[in-house]
Amino acid sequence: MFSENILTRVLETTLSGGENFAEVFIEEKETISISCEENKIEVVSSGTDSGAGLRLISKGETFYTSTNKLSKEGLVKTAKTLSKGISSKAKKIKIDLKPAKANVNFKVKRPPSEVEIEDKVRIVKEANKKARSIDKRIKQVMIGYGDSIRKITIANSNGTLAEDERIQLLFSVTVVVKEREILQTGTETKGGFIGWEIFDAISPEEIATIAAKGAILMLEAQKAPAGEMTVILSSSAGGTMIHEAIGHGLEADIIQKGASKYCGKIGRRIASSLITVIDDPTLPDKRGSYRFDDEGNSSQRTVLVENGILKNYLYDYLTAKKDKINPTGNGRRQSYHYRPIPRMSNTYIASGKSNPEEIIKSTKRGLFVKKMGGGQVDSVNGDFVFEVEEGYLIEDGKITKPVRGATLIGNGPEILKEIDMVGNDLGFEIGTCGKEGQGVPISDGQPTLRIPKIIVGGTKG
Repeated sequence: MFSENILTRVLETTLSGGENFAEVFIEEKETISISCEENKIEVVSSGTDSGAGLRLISKGETFYTSTNKLSKEGLVKTAKTLSKGISSKAKKIKIDLKPAKANVNFKVKRPPSEVEIEDKVRIVKEANKKARSIDKRIKQVMIGYGDSIRKITIANSNGTLAEDERIQLLFSVTVVVKEREILQTGTETKGGFIGWEIFDAISPEEIATIAAKGAILMLEAQKAPAGEMTVILSSSAGGTMIHEAIGHGLEADIIQKGASKYCGKIGRRIASSLITVIDDPTLPDKRGSYRFDDEGNSSQRTVLVENGILKNYLYDYLTAKKDKINPTGNGRRQSYHYRPIPRMSNTYIASGKSNPEEIIKSTKRGLFVKKMGGGQVDSVNGDFVFEVEEGYLIEDGKITKPVRGATLIGNGPEILKEIDMVGNDLGFEIGTCGKEGQGVPISDGQPTLRIPKIIVGGTKG
């Protein structure tokens, strides 16, 4: 994209006032988006965006600016403006850039860019047709397809030079069903750092079928009971709880602000001895994966909690420098318009030793959560309320009747201490995580988990 000489000049110009650290983040992005509503293709759009973000750290303060003028002259001019705005003391800086080496190399078998737009529209239409054919009670079907390719170059005054290419594909089906006054929604989403080969494992029609049948099942379900009970979270529920209830609280900027229950608890027990929590952007095909983070650090697997003991936080460059340790490769940003901050990638509870069937069989009565919905979490104290999108009663050790309208109410840090069974069936779900106005792609995962006691909010009187 730019030669090392140009990048070096930009960095040296940025640091000409004698500041501590300079960084340039260059991005070129191409996107395709298709949506189908009301039984017709509503949007087919493609776009490109390119630009650069320049960051300067001086005396512990961060200064950031961005530009869409991707030329040598544009970058140097932006660098001069940023430098002059901080200090007037001229200083000659010499930077020697060295290409960084990635710890992992992802292979995308069939990049979406090689697939004709007509084929992308076709699968959206096929999924829409399939979903609508399943039941006459289906009132609305919404299909979304999107893919993107991001080419990124990161260089900084420490000598780091990293280049990355990130491919994302996302396919989502939402189905709304109605009978009398009852309205239910089913959603199924697949995607990741993956290409068109994703549809070899599951077809668009299958995704549509899962969403439609899920909505219909909840339409026919009875009202959920309320009260304190045992809850089993299926591996298909995804790791929403771990992401919200503990994940954000382990990001180093939150820790350094004193806004987390996990401040100062490295080496202390914070969860059941059955619980190990890992953040790992090196996993193939996952939505939160990358070769380098958005500061040019090689991605790495970080054990956050091991057998219940807190081991690490998630760091970017700035927070790591403050704590005088190495970054964990979790400096992420939505685009060149934003500065990097500590973020999760693929965060999950590691598999345990219990067979999922044994977990269910050993539970006399309770609620089985197959799929989680949305919710709210207090990031400071960990209190949460999560909706259950698909749930079932457990009676005499067996999964029985479907129920609707259930919510889980509790405190994340306390729940982690109480989990008494962990399955051997790790599963992942995908999403986009928001923080400080930035959204980044992530995956959350967990095996089947049993919570002995948690408050279930229901609609059954």
